Amino acid sequence: MTCDMVRVEKLDDFLNALSTAQFDAILADYRLPGFTALDAWSALQATPRRPPFILLSGAIGESAAVEAIKLGISDYLLKDDMGKLAHVIQRAIEVQEAHLAKEHADAELAASERRLAHFADHLQMTIEQERAAIAREIHDDIGGSLAAIKFDLSWLGRHYGDPDALEHIESALGMLQHALGASQRIMLNLRPAILDQGLEAAVDWLAREFERRTGTRTTFRSTLKEAGISKPVQLAAYRTAQEALTNISKHAQCSEVRIELSDAEGVLTLEIADNGRGIQPAEREKPKAFGLKGLQERARSVAGWLDVSSRSGEGTSITLSIPLSPQPAGNLQDVTQ
Repeated sequence: MTCDMVRVEKLDDFLNALSTAQFDAILADYRLPGFTALDAWSALQATPRRPPFILLSGAIGESAAVEAIKLGISDYLLKDDMGKLAHVIQRAIEVQEAHLAKEHADAELAASERRLAHFADHLQMTIEQERAAIAREIHDDIGGSLAAIKFDLSWLGRHYGDPDALEHIESALGMLQHALGASQRIMLNLRPAILDQGLEAAVDWLAREFERRTGTRTTFRSTLKEAGISKPVQLAAYRTAQEALTNISKHAQCSEVRIELSDAEGVLTLEIADNGRGIQPAEREKPKAFGLKGLQERARSVAGWLDVSSRSGEGTSITLSIPLSPQPAGNLQDVTQ
């Protein structure tokens, strides 16, 4: 092994050498005049990128060598086995390189996860803003136009006595009323104005509408005491309930749904449970199974978490938990106003 070596016998010289050059490996006798290898190892901890540190000694016992390895020292070699030195150095360097590569990969992965989380927050906020904008357009433009047409048709119905014309007017009024109802439902789904009356009222309305629409027996129980729940937290809980009920109507094949809402011990808890067929493990792992993943990301955006419990043939329970302490900056903004 061809190498350049720098030899030092004092701790100060060791530290000076570290500050002026980058070394591939350090060989240290266990005990030197004035300091020991463990002193050198301790001083090395302040170095940003520590090279492999190998003990080379004829006096170290096995127990001392084991303790040194536990401290993080790369390897040790007895002076009686000097023929293995090149192999030990090479192995220590390779292990160090692998360790650095893993650290770099872990850092890249963590940075990627942070970028993905920020993107998910931005995407969710953008979706809510778009929903609010579309709902306003439906209310201001489409809703206003439909209401005006309804007034005109009603006027025509009062001033024309022709039976055929009245029949067509009544039919048009019926279709128009259906369109007005549809626009109201779309606006409520896009922009939950019901949240202005509080989360409890909004979830209660979702439960009653779900029961009316699907015929599935739905019970809602609330023990909320906290009055000042932030709009982002209310929106996250409302959307979770909305998405969970949508999934139940599509897949659960259940006869009963139970919704519970509480804020005990400073944590907002929303549970939606059904007695349906349950979620199969394979269904949860589908690449395009974004429903639950989206709910988990929404919970994370307000510093909460989502638990899903399901057993085949025994139903599914989705529980959202959100601490009610002040939310950190950067979470979903209030886009329901």
